[in-house]
Amino acid sequence: MTLVDWIFPIALVLILAVVGIRTRKYGQSVAGFLAANRCAGRYLIALADARAAIGLITLAWFFQQNYDVGFTSVWWGLAEGPVMIFLALTGWVAYRYRRTRALTLAQFLEMRYSRSFRVFCGLVAVIAGILNYGVFPGISARFLMHMSGLPAEFAIGGLACDTYIVLMAVMISTALFFIFLGGQVTVMITDFLQGVFCNLVFAALTLWLLFKFPWSDLSTTLLSVSEGKSLINPAPSALAAEENFNVTYWMIQVVILLYTAKAWQGDQGYNAAAITPHESKMANILNGWRFRVLMLVTLVLPLCVRTMLEHPAYAVEGQAIRDALAAVPAGAQSEMRVPMTLGAMLPAGLLGLVTAAMFGAYLGTDNAYLHSWGSILVQDVVMPVRQWMGFAPMERKRHVTVIKLAILAVAIWGFYFSITFRSPNERIAMYCNLTASLFYAGAGCAIIGGLYTRWGTLAGAWAGMLSGMACAATGIFTKEFGSVWQSWSGGPLDIVHGALMFINNYNGQMLGFVAMIVATVMYVCISLSGRQVFDLDKLLHRGKYAVSEDTDLAEREIAADERRSFWEKIGIDRDFTGWDRVVTWVTLAWPIAGTILFAIGTPIIILYPFQDQAWLAFWHGYTYFTLCVGTAVVIWFAIGGFRDLARMLRLLEARRIALETRGIGADDDGSVGTRGDS
Repeated sequence: MTLVDWIFPIALVLILAVVGIRTRKYGQSVAGFLAANRCAGRYLIALADARAAIGLITLAWFFQQNYDVGFTSVWWGLAEGPVMIFLALTGWVAYRYRRTRALTLAQFLEMRYSRSFRVFCGLVAVIAGILNYGVFPGISARFLMHMSGLPAEFAIGGLACDTYIVLMAVMISTALFFIFLGGQVTVMITDFLQGVFCNLVFAALTLWLLFKFPWSDLSTTLLSVSEGKSLINPAPSALAAEENFNVTYWMIQVVILLYTAKAWQGDQGYNAAAITPHESKMANILNGWRFRVLMLVTLVLPLCVRTMLEHPAYAVEGQAIRDALAAVPAGAQSEMRVPMTLGAMLPAGLLGLVTAAMFGAYLGTDNAYLHSWGSILVQDVVMPVRQWMGFAPMERKRHVTVIKLAILAVAIWGFYFSITFRSPNERIAMYCNLTASLFYAGAGCAIIGGLYTRWGTLAGAWAGMLSGMACAATGIFTKEFGSVWQSWSGGPLDIVHGALMFINNYNGQMLGFVAMIVATVMYVCISLSGRQVFDLDKLLHRGKYAVSEDTDLAEREIAADERRSFWEKIGIDRDFTGWDRVVTWVTLAWPIAGTILFAIGTPIIILYPFQDQAWLAFWHGYTYFTLCVGTAVVIWFAIGGFRDLARMLRLLEARRIALETRGIGADDDGSVGTRGDS
């Protein structure tokens, strides 16, 4: 990193700090700190939430994945197309969740089931969340260290300091600074600005990589893999030896996409931030575009890294990187390949831009995760218990202070965990999926059953949650604590050892999937045996239960006995304007085309596999087409996002004045039974 390179990340942080300080006054209420006072528009949510959901840890995840399987991940990822279309058109979970007016998921679970279930789920969500988040700071710090070429140690006044620990402390402190300024308001605005910046940088990086590495060199590397593995041919026979990211992995991923809609709470502040349920639905539709440029760089970059390390034309540069990788512990080498190669091959200026973008990616996710788990701990564990015990609601400023203290505690945990637990024992994707399933395996059925059925019961929710959590916990213990259980022997312990050995044969994706199946079966069976009927209209504020803010929506809501058109039946209802319909169909054109291609092409490639040269030509065209379309979408979203940002600031100012002068919204604190949820 030259002096020019360091200017970019420093300038990014300073600009975000100025914006955060200017907007901190809007995050002083509980609803403002938790959900940006429900003032966000569709483009702002789509871009900011993308930055929260796809951070540096996720980039490292995809770099590992696509280094292993290359373009085959794109083909089998097309299987998600039908589910993406369904999610977009129906507003699956997102629309109804916003109608409940809950500030957090567990608040909805109390409204639908009970306070004790809310507290339990909030606690499990926090435990799963901090286990999941615990590896984020460490992996991100190592990534930035190796990409920027920082030394392992440096001296201050004769005292040797560990760069890894110091850098991680600085990174976490920066994330805390932005959260403490204004909560979700600051997080959302800064994430949006980072999203625009990162997408433009990643588009430029992709274009530079495609110029530096000719397609002929990439082709040679793409073809030089061992038998039973492939980087271009997605036929199951070509992937027979792939252990992790095979066809089974992608089929499970499709189920997870549908089952866990809004279940994982790492970015929970965005779930309740939309101005109206319709804006939430439109943001969900636009989310179909948010991965295009980002996912292309996670594909092109690791394949260029592989070319650098394996192609004879780059033998000198590749050998230097291989030597440097040899000094890294074996368990972390797959994580460090991409950042170390980036640091070696990027020119001055571009390296600084990419470093700033990577730091922005880290900051976006860390902001969202720290905010989420700290908020959930207070809102869904501490506050309900206080209310249970008869304590009066906290004063507004004290309430926000307690949330900040909880966020600080999560940050300290992440710092400690990353120091003592350097790398997961399997691919990052598998570890993250398994730890997340500790919560969402049981929560998914409780959410879907709670929003879409009248027969879902509290007993069913408890059964699903406990069984899903037990299955996932067994998988985590088996995968991450092998040194403990593998030494067990003698008598009954032999049986336990054998069972754990059997479980250990499966990766985190498969174990999480089993946990979801068990939880769903338990929820359905126990609920149907209860024969209870729940009032969904009251939960969703429909009909006579509509609140003033949603009155216009309620008045236009289609009555149950009214005949609906075909378009209304598939989700394009009367809230859609003409422009909304245009945006919807333009957005859905991509997954629809992908779905048709996948449906027609998959049987063909299974029965009559194409030659590798044909696949090379196909992926060549796909790469440049995606780059062009994705860059255009980035510009489109940036324009819409800045418009939404201006409107959001106007609404926040109006609600701040209403709160300070008339006390409107003071009791909107996420407690069930107050005006905030009724």
